[in-house]
Amino acid sequence: QVQLVESGGGLVQPGGSLRLSCVVSGISFRLYAMGWYRQAPGKQRELVAVITSGGSTNYVDSVKGRFTISRDNDKNTVYLHMNSLKPEDTDVYFCNAGLGIKYYWGKGTLVTVSS
Repeated sequence: QVQLVESGGGLVQPGGSLRLSCVVSGISFRLYAMGWYRQAPGKQRELVAVITSGGSTNYVDSVKGRFTISRDNDKNTVYLHMNSLKPEDTDVYFCNAGLGIKYYWGKGTLVTVSS
């Protein structure tokens, strides 16, 4: 059974930092591209950052220079380091694993940026 379990969300003040983690089981993690998405109520899910199996990364413009995605293939874990957080970063953040037509989702972790 494939599982993606996110953690690390919470309440943080503007300008603060958080690190999200996603632990993956049930797939050959190192073969999959891993992504972080976010979604606000009533809005479409948005790709935030992606890291390929080879380690190449890409980010949505709104988080470039503030967020960093990384992966640890030995721990089957992908991370999202978030710095200089803004209120508009408030969302539920989801982890995604993709390989060809196969893709899997976690259940999400809530990030709230508020003073």
